[in-house]
Amino acid sequence: MRSLALKLTLAFLFVGLIGAVLVAVFVGIRTQREFDQFINDRYRQDMVQELVDYYGQHSGWQDISAIALRTPGGYVRAPVALVDTNQTVLLGTRRYHVGEVLSNAELRHALPIEVDGQVVGNLLFDGTSDAQSRPPSPEADFLGRVNQAIVFGALGATVIALLLGFLLARAISRPIRELTVATQRVSQGDLGHQVPVRTTDELGQLAASFNEMSTDLATSNQLRRQMTADVAHELRTPLSVILGYTEALADGKLHGKPAIYDAMYGEARLLSHLVDDLRTLSLADAGELTLNSAPLPPLECLDRTAAAHATLAAQRNIRIDVQAASDLPYIDVDRERIAQVLGNLVANALRYTPDGGSVTLSASAVGNDVVMQVSDTGPGIDPEHLPFIFKRFYRADESRQANGESGLGLAIARSLVEAQGGTIRADNGVNGGAVFTVTLPASPVNDEDDLTE
Repeated sequence: MRSLALKLTLAFLFVGLIGAVLVAVFVGIRTQREFDQFINDRYRQDMVQELVDYYGQHSGWQDISAIALRTPGGYVRAPVALVDTNQTVLLGTRRYHVGEVLSNAELRHALPIEVDGQVVGNLLFDGTSDAQSRPPSPEADFLGRVNQAIVFGALGATVIALLLGFLLARAISRPIRELTVATQRVSQGDLGHQVPVRTTDELGQLAASFNEMSTDLATSNQLRRQMTADVAHELRTPLSVILGYTEALADGKLHGKPAIYDAMYGEARLLSHLVDDLRTLSLADAGELTLNSAPLPPLECLDRTAAAHATLAAQRNIRIDVQAASDLPYIDVDRERIAQVLGNLVANALRYTPDGGSVTLSASAVGNDVVMQVSDTGPGIDPEHLPFIFKRFYRADESRQANGESGLGLAIARSLVEAQGGTIRADNGVNGGAVFTVTLPASPVNDEDDLTE
Protein backbone atom coordinates (compact mmCIF):
# COMPACT_ATOMS: atom_id res chain seq x y z
CA MET A 1 0.00 0.00 0.00
CA ARG A 2 2.05 2.91 -1.33
CA SER A 3 -0.60 5.50 -2.13
CA LEU A 4 -1.06 8.20 0.49
CA ALA A 5 -4.59 8.86 -0.81
CA LEU A 6 -5.53 5.20 -0.28
CA LYS A 7 -4.04 5.20 3.20
CA LEU A 8 -5.92 8.34 4.17
CA THR A 9 -9.16 7.02 2.64
CA LEU A 10 -8.92 3.77 4.59
CA ALA A 11 -8.05 5.68 7.74
CA PHE A 12 -11.15 7.88 7.41
CA LEU A 13 -13.23 4.80 6.59
CA PHE A 14 -11.91 2.92 9.60
CA VAL A 15 -12.55 5.83 11.94
CA GLY A 16 -16.06 6.38 10.51
CA LEU A 17 -16.88 2.68 10.68
CA ILE A 18 -15.70 2.31 14.27
CA GLY A 19 -17.64 5.42 15.28
CA ALA A 20 -20.81 4.27 13.53
CA VAL A 21 -20.62 0.76 15.08
CA LEU A 22 -20.02 2.13 18.56
CA VAL A 23 -22.91 4.57 18.25
CA ALA A 24 -25.19 1.85 16.89
CA VAL A 25 -24.27 -0.57 19.70
CA PHE A 26 -24.65 1.94 22.51
CA VAL A 27 -27.84 3.45 21.10
CA GLY A 28 -29.30 -0.02 20.51
CA ILE A 29 -28.56 -1.22 24.03
CA ARG A 30 -29.87 1.95 25.58
CA THR A 31 -33.00 1.90 23.42
CA GLN A 32 -33.66 -1.76 24.31
CA ARG A 33 -33.31 -1.06 28.02
CA GLU A 34 -35.48 2.02 28.01
CA PHE A 35 -38.09 0.31 25.84
CA ASP A 36 -38.28 -2.67 28.19
CA GLN A 37 -38.72 -0.32 31.10
CA PHE A 38 -41.44 1.53 29.23
CA ILE A 39 -43.32 -1.70 28.46
CA ASN A 40 -43.01 -2.90 32.02
CA ASP A 41 -44.27 0.37 33.44
CA ARG A 42 -47.12 0.49 30.93
CA TYR A 43 -48.51 -2.97 31.52
CA ARG A 44 -47.54 -3.53 35.14
CA GLN A 45 -50.85 -2.60 36.75
CA ASP A 46 -52.85 -4.35 34.02
CA MET A 47 -50.94 -7.59 34.55
CA VAL A 48 -51.25 -7.38 38.31
CA GLN A 49 -55.00 -6.79 38.07
CA GLU A 50 -55.40 -9.64 35.59
CA LEU A 51 -53.50 -12.00 37.89
CA VAL A 52 -55.58 -10.89 40.88
CA ASP A 53 -58.78 -11.57 38.94
CA TYR A 54 -57.46 -14.93 37.80
CA TYR A 55 -56.54 -15.94 41.33
CA GLY A 56 -59.96 -14.84 42.64
CA GLN A 57 -61.84 -16.75 39.94
CA HIS A 58 -59.81 -19.94 40.29
CA SER A 59 -59.02 -19.71 44.01
CA GLY A 60 -55.40 -20.38 43.10
CA TRP A 61 -52.89 -20.48 40.28
CA GLN A 62 -54.20 -23.64 38.57
CA ASP A 63 -53.64 -23.62 34.79
CA ILE A 64 -52.11 -20.15 35.01
CA SER A 65 -49.91 -20.88 31.98
CA ALA A 66 -53.03 -20.84 29.81
CA ILE A 67 -53.40 -17.05 29.89
CA ALA A 68 -49.67 -16.34 29.51
CA LEU A 69 -50.36 -12.68 30.28
CA ARG A 70 -51.41 -11.88 26.74
CA THR A 71 -53.18 -8.88 25.33
CA PRO A 72 -56.56 -9.27 23.64
CA GLY A 73 -54.71 -9.42 20.33
CA GLY A 74 -52.69 -12.37 21.56
CA TYR A 75 -49.37 -10.54 22.06
CA VAL A 76 -47.16 -11.00 25.12
CA ARG A 77 -47.20 -7.83 27.12
CA ALA A 78 -43.80 -8.09 28.79
CA PRO A 79 -41.15 -10.58 29.93
CA VAL A 80 -42.39 -11.37 33.44
CA ALA A 81 -42.21 -14.38 35.73
CA LEU A 82 -44.99 -15.37 38.14
CA VAL A 83 -43.74 -16.80 41.43
CA ASP A 84 -46.02 -18.35 44.07
CA THR A 85 -45.67 -17.97 47.82
CA ASN A 86 -43.26 -20.90 47.89
CA GLN A 87 -40.94 -18.93 45.62
CA THR A 88 -41.51 -21.39 42.78
CA VAL A 89 -41.71 -20.07 39.23
CA LEU A 90 -45.18 -20.70 37.73
CA LEU A 91 -44.73 -18.61 34.56
CA GLY A 92 -41.19 -18.52 33.29
CA THR A 93 -39.06 -16.27 31.11
CA ARG A 94 -35.75 -16.62 29.35
CA ARG A 95 -33.98 -16.19 32.69
CA TYR A 96 -36.44 -17.74 35.13
CA HIS A 97 -37.62 -21.24 34.28
CA VAL A 98 -40.91 -22.90 35.33
CA GLY A 99 -40.45 -24.97 38.51
CA GLU A 100 -37.34 -23.14 39.55
CA VAL A 101 -37.18 -22.04 43.20
CA LEU A 102 -35.87 -18.52 43.59
CA SER A 103 -33.95 -17.05 46.49
CA ASN A 104 -34.97 -14.09 48.59
CA ALA A 105 -32.25 -12.05 46.94
CA GLU A 106 -33.73 -12.73 43.50
CA LEU A 107 -37.19 -11.71 44.73
CA ARG A 108 -36.16 -8.46 46.40
CA HIS A 109 -37.36 -6.43 43.40
CA ALA A 110 -40.49 -8.49 42.77
CA LEU A 111 -43.94 -6.89 42.74
CA PRO A 112 -46.28 -8.57 45.30
CA ILE A 113 -49.74 -9.71 44.17
CA GLU A 114 -52.32 -9.25 46.92
CA VAL A 115 -55.83 -10.71 47.12
CA ASP A 116 -58.01 -9.55 50.04
CA GLY A 117 -54.94 -8.11 51.72
CA GLN A 118 -52.99 -11.33 51.52
CA VAL A 119 -49.89 -11.81 49.31
CA VAL A 120 -50.59 -14.76 46.99
CA GLY A 121 -47.62 -14.43 44.66
CA ASN A 122 -44.99 -12.16 43.16
CA LEU A 123 -44.51 -10.74 39.71
CA LEU A 124 -40.85 -10.61 38.69
CA PHE A 125 -39.77 -8.60 35.62
CA ASP A 126 -36.94 -10.07 33.56
CA GLY A 127 -34.67 -7.22 32.50
CA THR A 128 -32.36 -9.53 30.51
CA SER A 129 -34.93 -10.55 27.93
CA ASP A 130 -34.72 -9.04 24.47
CA ALA A 131 -37.06 -8.61 21.57
CA GLN A 132 -35.79 -11.73 19.80
CA SER A 133 -37.02 -13.95 22.66
CA ARG A 134 -40.56 -12.64 22.45
CA PRO A 135 -43.38 -13.49 20.09
CA PRO A 136 -44.35 -10.69 17.67
CA SER A 137 -46.13 -7.66 19.12
CA PRO A 138 -46.67 -4.03 18.13
CA GLU A 139 -44.07 -3.03 20.68
CA ALA A 140 -41.57 -5.56 19.37
CA ASP A 141 -42.25 -4.41 15.82
CA PHE A 142 -41.60 -0.83 16.87
CA LEU A 143 -38.35 -1.79 18.58
CA GLY A 144 -37.32 -3.75 15.49
CA ARG A 145 -37.90 -0.73 13.27
CA VAL A 146 -35.84 1.42 15.63
CA ASN A 147 -32.98 -1.08 15.52
CA GLN A 148 -33.28 -1.24 11.74
CA ALA A 149 -33.06 2.54 11.55
CA ILE A 150 -29.94 2.45 13.73
CA VAL A 151 -28.33 -0.12 11.44
CA PHE A 152 -29.20 1.84 8.31
CA GLY A 153 -27.94 5.03 9.95
CA ALA A 154 -24.63 3.32 10.80
CA LEU A 155 -24.30 2.07 7.23
CA GLY A 156 -25.12 5.52 5.87
CA ALA A 157 -22.55 7.10 8.18
CA THR A 158 -19.97 4.60 6.97
CA VAL A 159 -20.69 5.38 3.32
CA ILE A 160 -20.51 9.13 4.00
CA ALA A 161 -17.24 8.61 5.90
CA LEU A 162 -15.87 6.69 2.93
CA LEU A 163 -16.92 9.41 0.48
CA LEU A 164 -15.61 12.27 2.61
CA GLY A 165 -12.44 10.32 3.34
CA PHE A 166 -11.85 9.85 -0.38
CA LEU A 167 -12.42 13.54 -1.11
CA LEU A 168 -10.27 14.73 1.80
CA ALA A 169 -7.55 12.24 0.92
CA ARG A 170 -7.45 13.58 -2.64
CA ALA A 171 -7.41 17.16 -1.37
CA ILE A 172 -4.46 16.37 0.91
CA SER A 173 -2.50 14.10 -1.41
CA ARG A 174 -2.89 16.20 -4.56
CA PRO A 175 -0.58 19.06 -3.49
CA ILE A 176 1.86 16.51 -2.07
CA ARG A 177 1.95 14.70 -5.42
CA GLU A 178 2.50 18.03 -7.16
CA LEU A 179 5.33 18.85 -4.78
CA THR A 180 6.87 15.42 -5.36
CA VAL A 181 6.82 15.91 -9.12
CA ALA A 182 8.17 19.43 -8.71
CA THR A 183 11.08 18.32 -6.51
CA GLN A 184 11.94 15.66 -9.10
CA ARG A 185 11.95 18.27 -11.85
CA VAL A 186 14.12 20.58 -9.77
CA SER A 187 16.54 17.71 -9.02
CA GLN A 188 16.75 17.12 -12.78
CA GLY A 189 17.81 20.72 -13.36
CA ASP A 190 14.48 22.48 -13.95
CA LEU A 191 15.28 25.23 -11.46
CA GLY A 192 12.57 27.81 -10.91
CA HIS A 193 9.72 25.32 -11.46
CA GLN A 194 6.58 26.42 -9.59
CA VAL A 195 3.62 24.55 -8.12
CA PRO A 196 0.11 25.99 -7.76
CA VAL A 197 -0.77 27.31 -4.30
CA ARG A 198 -4.36 26.17 -3.79
CA THR A 199 -4.91 26.82 -0.08
CA THR A 200 -3.66 29.01 2.75
CA ASP A 201 -3.20 26.17 5.24
CA GLU A 202 0.03 24.30 6.05
CA LEU A 203 0.07 22.61 2.63
CA GLY A 204 -0.40 25.97 0.93
CA GLN A 205 2.43 27.44 2.99
CA LEU A 206 4.60 24.46 2.05
CA ALA A 207 3.86 25.02 -1.63
CA ALA A 208 4.62 28.74 -1.30
CA SER A 209 7.89 27.96 0.49
CA PHE A 210 8.82 25.52 -2.27
CA ASN A 211 8.11 28.14 -4.94
CA GLU A 212 10.26 30.64 -3.08
CA MET A 213 13.05 28.08 -2.71
CA SER A 214 12.83 27.13 -6.38
CA THR A 215 13.00 30.78 -7.41
CA ASP A 216 16.01 31.36 -5.16
CA LEU A 217 17.72 28.29 -6.62
CA ALA A 218 17.13 29.55 -10.15
CA THR A 219 18.43 32.99 -9.22
CA SER A 220 21.46 31.54 -7.43
CA ASN A 221 22.18 29.25 -10.36
CA GLN A 222 21.99 32.18 -12.75
CA LEU A 223 24.30 34.25 -10.54
CA ARG A 224 26.68 31.32 -10.21
CA ARG A 225 26.89 30.98 -13.98
CA GLN A 226 27.42 34.70 -14.23
CA MET A 227 30.07 34.43 -11.50
CA THR A 228 31.87 31.69 -13.38
CA ALA A 229 31.86 33.77 -16.55
CA ASP A 230 32.97 36.86 -14.63
CA VAL A 231 35.79 35.06 -12.83
CA ALA A 232 36.95 33.56 -16.11
CA HIS A 233 36.88 36.99 -17.71
CA GLU A 234 38.64 38.67 -14.80
CA LEU A 235 41.35 36.01 -14.83
CA ARG A 236 41.67 35.88 -18.58
CA THR A 237 42.39 39.57 -19.10
CA PRO A 238 45.40 39.98 -16.78
CA LEU A 239 46.65 36.48 -17.56
CA SER A 240 46.53 37.26 -21.29
CA VAL A 241 48.54 40.42 -20.72
CA ILE A 242 51.11 38.65 -18.55
CA LEU A 243 51.38 35.68 -20.92
CA GLY A 244 51.70 37.99 -23.89
CA TYR A 245 54.54 39.96 -22.32
CA THR A 246 56.35 36.88 -21.03
CA GLU A 247 56.07 35.13 -24.40
CA ALA A 248 57.37 38.19 -26.21
CA LEU A 249 60.21 38.56 -23.72
CA ALA A 250 61.09 34.87 -24.02
CA ASP A 251 61.12 35.02 -27.85
CA GLY A 252 63.25 38.14 -27.82
CA LYS A 253 60.55 40.17 -29.56
CA LEU A 254 60.58 42.61 -26.65
CA HIS A 255 63.37 43.76 -24.44
CA GLY A 256 62.84 44.26 -20.76
CA LYS A 257 61.86 47.79 -19.86
CA PRO A 258 60.50 49.31 -16.65
CA ALA A 259 57.20 50.12 -18.36
CA ILE A 260 56.71 46.47 -19.37
CA TYR A 261 57.54 45.25 -15.90
CA ASP A 262 55.18 47.81 -14.36
CA ALA A 263 52.35 46.63 -16.63
CA MET A 264 52.98 43.01 -15.74
CA TYR A 265 53.13 43.89 -12.05
CA GLY A 266 49.84 45.78 -12.28
CA GLU A 267 48.09 42.83 -13.91
CA ALA A 268 49.50 40.47 -11.28
CA ARG A 269 48.15 42.77 -8.56
CA LEU A 270 44.71 42.58 -10.16
CA LEU A 271 44.89 38.79 -10.03
CA SER A 272 46.04 38.87 -6.43
CA HIS A 273 43.22 41.25 -5.49
CA LEU A 274 40.60 38.99 -7.06
CA VAL A 275 42.02 35.92 -5.33
CA ASP A 276 42.07 37.74 -1.99
CA ASP A 277 38.43 38.77 -2.44
CA LEU A 278 37.35 35.23 -3.24
CA ARG A 279 39.30 33.90 -0.25
CA THR A 280 37.69 36.47 2.06
CA LEU A 281 34.21 35.42 0.92
CA SER A 282 34.98 31.72 1.29
CA LEU A 283 36.30 32.24 4.83
CA ALA A 284 33.24 34.28 5.77
CA ASP A 285 30.93 31.58 4.40
CA ALA A 286 32.76 28.90 6.38
CA GLY A 287 32.70 31.00 9.57
CA GLU A 288 36.50 30.91 9.70
CA LEU A 289 37.17 34.59 9.09
CA THR A 290 39.66 35.86 11.68
CA LEU A 291 38.52 39.04 13.39
CA ASN A 292 40.57 41.09 15.85
CA SER A 293 37.79 43.15 17.37
CA ALA A 294 38.47 46.15 19.56
CA PRO A 295 36.45 49.21 20.63
CA LEU A 296 36.84 52.00 18.07
CA PRO A 297 35.26 55.45 17.78
CA PRO A 298 33.09 55.70 14.63
CA LEU A 299 34.54 59.11 13.75
CA GLU A 300 38.04 57.64 13.52
CA CYS A 301 36.82 54.95 11.10
CA LEU A 302 35.14 57.53 8.86
CA ASP A 303 38.10 59.94 8.90
CA ARG A 304 40.49 57.13 7.96
CA THR A 305 38.31 56.07 5.03
CA ALA A 306 37.90 59.66 3.79
CA ALA A 307 41.66 60.21 3.92
CA ALA A 308 42.33 56.99 2.00
CA HIS A 309 40.13 58.11 -0.92
CA ALA A 310 40.87 61.83 -0.81
CA THR A 311 43.36 61.75 -3.69
CA LEU A 312 41.06 59.84 -6.05
CA ALA A 313 38.15 62.12 -5.15
CA ALA A 314 40.26 65.25 -5.73
CA GLN A 315 41.21 64.04 -9.22
CA ARG A 316 37.54 64.14 -10.18
CA ASN A 317 36.68 67.23 -8.13
CA ILE A 318 34.44 65.16 -5.81
CA ARG A 319 34.08 66.38 -2.26
CA ILE A 320 34.14 63.87 0.61
CA ASP A 321 32.36 65.11 3.75
CA VAL A 322 32.48 63.48 7.19
CA GLN A 323 29.54 64.21 9.49
CA ALA A 324 29.78 62.55 12.89
CA ALA A 325 29.99 63.67 16.50
CA SER A 326 33.15 62.89 18.45
CA ASP A 327 31.24 61.57 21.46
CA LEU A 328 29.43 58.73 19.70
CA PRO A 329 29.47 55.30 21.40
CA TYR A 330 32.37 53.07 20.42
CA ILE A 331 31.86 50.02 18.23
CA ASP A 332 33.54 46.62 18.68
CA VAL A 333 34.98 45.94 15.21
CA ASP A 334 38.11 44.73 13.46
CA ARG A 335 39.94 47.91 12.42
CA GLU A 336 41.12 46.54 9.07
CA ARG A 337 37.84 44.82 8.21
CA ILE A 338 35.66 47.86 8.94
CA ALA A 339 38.10 49.94 6.87
CA GLN A 340 37.64 47.42 4.05
CA VAL A 341 33.85 47.70 4.33
CA LEU A 342 33.79 51.48 4.32
CA GLY A 343 36.46 51.55 1.60
CA ASN A 344 34.35 49.35 -0.68
CA LEU A 345 31.30 51.53 -0.08
CA VAL A 346 33.17 54.77 -0.75
CA ALA A 347 34.86 53.32 -3.85
CA ASN A 348 31.44 52.29 -5.12
CA ALA A 349 30.07 55.78 -4.40
CA LEU A 350 32.98 57.48 -6.20
CA ARG A 351 32.45 55.23 -9.19
CA TYR A 352 28.90 56.46 -9.74
CA THR A 353 29.21 60.05 -8.53
CA PRO A 354 29.65 62.52 -11.41
CA ASP A 355 32.56 64.92 -11.43
CA GLY A 356 31.92 67.85 -9.12
CA GLY A 357 29.57 65.81 -6.91
CA SER A 358 29.97 64.80 -3.29
CA VAL A 359 30.15 61.72 -1.07
CA THR A 360 29.06 61.98 2.55
CA LEU A 361 30.17 59.71 5.40
CA SER A 362 28.00 60.07 8.50
CA ALA A 363 27.42 58.32 11.81
CA SER A 364 24.81 58.60 14.55
CA ALA A 365 23.62 56.71 17.61
CA VAL A 366 20.22 55.00 17.41
CA GLY A 367 19.24 53.20 20.59
CA ASN A 368 21.96 50.67 21.41
CA ASP A 369 23.35 50.78 17.87
CA VAL A 370 25.65 53.00 15.87
CA VAL A 371 24.47 53.73 12.32
CA MET A 372 27.05 54.70 9.69
CA GLN A 373 26.00 55.83 6.23
CA VAL A 374 27.75 56.41 2.92
CA SER A 375 25.67 58.52 0.51
CA ASP A 376 26.46 60.06 -2.84
CA THR A 377 24.97 62.43 -5.39
CA GLY A 378 24.98 59.90 -8.21
CA PRO A 379 21.99 58.56 -10.15
CA GLY A 380 21.00 56.11 -7.42
CA ILE A 381 20.10 52.44 -7.76
CA ASP A 382 17.30 51.16 -9.97
CA PRO A 383 14.62 49.70 -7.65
CA GLU A 384 14.64 46.42 -9.59
CA HIS A 385 18.32 45.97 -8.70
CA LEU A 386 18.04 46.77 -4.98
CA PRO A 387 17.16 43.19 -3.83
CA PHE A 388 20.26 41.82 -5.59
CA ILE A 389 22.78 44.58 -5.00
CA PHE A 390 24.73 42.52 -2.43
CA LYS A 391 24.77 39.36 -4.53
CA ARG A 392 28.19 38.15 -5.60
CA PHE A 393 29.30 39.21 -9.06
CA TYR A 394 25.99 41.00 -9.52
CA ARG A 395 26.27 44.06 -11.70
CA ALA A 396 23.51 46.62 -11.93
CA ASP A 397 25.67 48.22 -14.63
CA GLU A 398 27.03 45.69 -17.14
CA SER A 399 29.62 48.22 -18.31
CA ARG A 400 31.54 47.62 -15.10
CA GLN A 401 32.78 44.35 -16.59
CA ALA A 402 34.94 46.29 -18.98
CA ASN A 403 36.38 48.36 -16.11
CA GLY A 404 37.81 45.37 -14.28
CA GLU A 405 35.08 45.31 -11.65
CA SER A 406 34.08 41.80 -10.62
CA GLY A 407 31.10 42.75 -8.46
CA LEU A 408 32.56 41.34 -5.21
CA GLY A 409 32.96 44.60 -3.29
CA LEU A 410 29.42 44.85 -1.89
CA ALA A 411 29.20 41.10 -1.29
CA ILE A 412 32.41 41.30 0.77
CA ALA A 413 31.07 44.32 2.66
CA ARG A 414 27.92 42.44 3.64
CA SER A 415 29.86 39.35 4.74
CA LEU A 416 32.25 41.41 6.87
CA VAL A 417 29.49 43.45 8.48
CA GLU A 418 27.40 40.38 9.31
CA ALA A 419 30.48 38.60 10.68
CA GLN A 420 30.82 41.46 13.19
CA GLY A 421 27.20 41.28 14.31
CA GLY A 422 25.85 44.09 12.17
CA THR A 423 23.58 44.64 9.20
CA ILE A 424 23.92 46.51 5.92
CA ARG A 425 21.32 47.71 3.45
CA ALA A 426 21.10 49.82 0.32
CA ASP A 427 18.49 52.49 -0.43
CA ASN A 428 17.99 55.55 -2.57
CA GLY A 429 18.17 58.96 -0.98
CA VAL A 430 15.22 61.32 -0.86
CA ASN A 431 17.07 63.83 -3.04
CA GLY A 432 18.65 61.18 -5.28
CA GLY A 433 21.81 59.17 -5.03
CA ALA A 434 22.49 55.88 -3.29
CA VAL A 435 22.61 55.48 0.48
CA PHE A 436 24.39 52.51 2.11
CA THR A 437 23.61 52.03 5.80
CA VAL A 438 25.76 49.96 8.16
CA THR A 439 24.30 49.26 11.60
CA LEU A 440 26.59 47.91 14.33
CA PRO A 441 25.93 47.31 18.04
CA ALA A 442 27.46 49.89 20.36
CA SER A 443 30.35 48.76 22.55
CA PRO A 444 30.08 48.80 26.38
CA VAL A 445 33.28 50.87 26.24
CA ASN A 446 32.31 54.53 25.90
CA ASP A 447 35.60 56.42 25.71
CA GLU A 448 39.40 56.19 25.85
CA ASP A 449 39.38 56.25 29.66
CA ASP A 450 37.48 52.96 29.67
CA LEU A 451 40.11 51.47 27.36
CA THR A 452 42.96 52.31 29.74
CA GLU A 453 41.26 50.93 32.85
